[in-house]
This record gives sequence, C-alpha cells and structure tokens, in this order.
Amino acid sequence: MKLTTIICSAILIAFGVFATVYAFSGFDLLLFFCAGNFVVYRAALSIAGVAALWLLFWLIAFRPLKYLS
Repeated sequence: MKLTTIICSAILIAFGVFATVYAFSGFDLLLFFCAGNFVVYRAALSIAGVAALWLLFWLIAFRPLKYLS
C-alpha cells in the first residue's frame, strides 16, 4: 500500500514537471519521451489519471491529515 502510494505520487510529480515545461516553453516533453506516438502518449496520460484516482482513494480511506490539527 505504501509503495503504491509513493509510486503514484512520483508519477504525478513527473507529470507536473512535464506540464510545467510545456506551460513555460511550449515544448511537450511527454510527447518527446513518447517519441511522437499518440497511442503511447494517451496511455501515459491515462496512467496519470489512475495515479490521481488512487491518491484520492488513499486520502479518503486512510485520512493521513486527520491528526495534524
């Protein structure tokens, strides 16, 4: 469970970096890493969606921020 959460967080951080590079320069780094193949590009984007859903589930189910107050 912990390893899955760490992997999903790393995936979302990487996609955040890709989005930042695209926003500031206009160069799509993810598409570059996918070698211009749009099928692989869309598969990578779907992996990011699954990672985001996993982290949402994790935050709802385990409430890690409950004891911060």
